[in-house]
Order: sequence, then C-alpha cells, then structure tokens
Amino acid sequence: MQAAYIDDFGPPDAIRHGELPPPVPGPTDVLVDTLATTVNPVDTFIRAGTWRTGVAFPFVVGRDLVGTVASVGPGATGFAVGDRVWCNSLGHEGRQGAAAERAVVPVDRLYHLPDGVRPTDAAAVLHPSATGHLALFTHGRLRAGETVLVAGAAGNVGSALVALAAETGARVLATARAEDEEHCLRLGATAVLDYRDPRLPERIRELSPHGVDLIVDTSGHNDMTAAVDLLAFRGRIVLLAGLRSRPVLPVGPLYLKDGSVTGFVISRATTAELAEAARTLNRLMAAGRLRARAVEERPLSTAAEAHARLEKGELNGRRIVLLPDRLL
Repeated sequence: MQAAYIDDFGPPDAIRHGELPPPVPGPTDVLVDTLATTVNPVDTFIRAGTWRTGVAFPFVVGRDLVGTVASVGPGATGFAVGDRVWCNSLGHEGRQGAAAERAVVPVDRLYHLPDGVRPTDAAAVLHPSATGHLALFTHGRLRAGETVLVAGAAGNVGSALVALAAETGARVLATARAEDEEHCLRLGATAVLDYRDPRLPERIRELSPHGVDLIVDTSGHNDMTAAVDLLAFRGRIVLLAGLRSRPVLPVGPLYLKDGSVTGFVISRATTAELAEAARTLNRLMAAGRLRARAVEERPLSTAAEAHARLEKGELNGRRIVLLPDRLL
C-alpha cells in the first residue's frame, strides 16, 4: 500500500511516500480503507522526535483518519464492512499513523461517521474539535451560564472552542484580530476583542467585572500573570499549547482565588474521554455546526510539504486534508 512514513525522526523532508506492506489487524482491531487524513501540530512533534512516544520504524505519520471499514476482527463488535468511520488517536504509543491507504484501528478508538458528513469535512475538524471538547468540559469543567475567555479564537482549535462553548450555553469572550470578529461572532462569541489592544485586560474586566470562570489560550503564550488576574473565584486555566513556554505562575493570587491551572494533551486522553468527545462531535457534525473555516485538499504524496507549511506558519487557520492519491 502507499503510505507517508519516516524511517527515523527528522525534519519534514524525512517523510517518504512509497510502498509499505499492508497492516495486519489483531482480533480486536478494525482494518480501514482511508478516505481522508490531515496534519496537526502534534504530528510534527512526533515526526521530529520532539515528543517521544512509542514508535516502530518505518512509522506511518498522522493521527486523524476517516475511512471505510475493510474488515473486522472477531473481537471488534459494533462495526461492519462498508461502514464509514473515523478515528483521531492513531500515530501514538505504538499505534501506526493514518497517512496510508489502509490503517488498523483498535475498536475502542473507532467511531461511526454520521450520514451526510463528507470525509474531507470531518477530517478537517476532528482534532481541533476533540481538543476543544476536552479543554472545555473534561479539564475545564465548563457549565452553562459561565464565562469562558478563548484566546486565539479565530484559529482551528480556537474556533472549535468558541462553537462548543456557545453551544453548551456558556458566555464566550473571544480574542482575535479585528478582521476575524465576524467569524468569531458567527461561531457564537458574545464579544470579540482585538488581542493587540493595549487595554485588552481592562476591556475584559469591563465585560466580566466578577472575573472569568475559564481561560483557554490556544496561542501558547500562556501569560499566567494576566490570566490569574482575570480569573473569577474558583476560576480555571487550561493549558493546551506552548510546548516550550516557561511562564511565571503567580501562586499567591492563584490560591487566594481558589483557582487552578490544568494542562493536558489530547494524545494522553483515555478512550472513555475520547468516546465522550466523539458523541458530541458526531452530533454537531451531523447538524452542520462543526466546519473548518478553510480546507485545502492535497494528495497524500505531499505529506512532507504539508508538514513544512504547518511548521512555517503558512496555513493561517487553513486545514490541509490529505487524500490517497488513488482518489484524486
């Protein structure tokens, strides 16, 4: 089968596109014919060896998969040949990735794709939306009526955060560029503030004088001094970006507010947490509520180029979806 893979950790051009033996599923696995995959920042960390995890070379890159069931192991119940399915947790802890014509998926990491949802549309939102769900609800404990501040709200994860928080009945304050205001408002933001405004903290306090219940910063800057100052009593800060950031944490003000700071990475989410997020994603995808802002379809053979463009910051909210060359 054709696959995008690496023989060792390295830069984007370490990715090869060529023939590999087809994967062999185990008794509780499902073999899936790939229809679409994509490239996420975590994929670049694993490819480069920045984040070490179990890898067997040659290693197929990529975590997100949308496809059609080709075969089902005797212990993999709930799926049948021909079902359209998705997974967003391949390429980690010994699991081969999704950037191939076929992939093996453990049955507890596989979900049905709702009728009417295009594979390309699904692949573009799986990782950002599941990340957003885990940040808001699993780790952020967001409830209806609370106020959440989403920093970097116009990006892929930021947009998902706004849509998911608004859908659950939270009040969403978003920071983004002024030119992205309409986009954030369409997603459900209550107010959109220009992150370049020198009076930004003051404006947030004007909108939420009793403080913010939950803060999620997708930019990775993680200014803990400013964030703690904006927190409400028993407010929460969830960290999900900034692999190399080393901010100062103002411990005194944090504990006087009964506040908390929690970090998480989706790759370490449990199968139960991923399944809970999948139920929400499926409901919102079926309703047309989760859509990427811009999608660029490219052949799987351009995976190295896609990694390079993502690392250079050239995508600006655009999602690259990779399709097996045979489908183009």
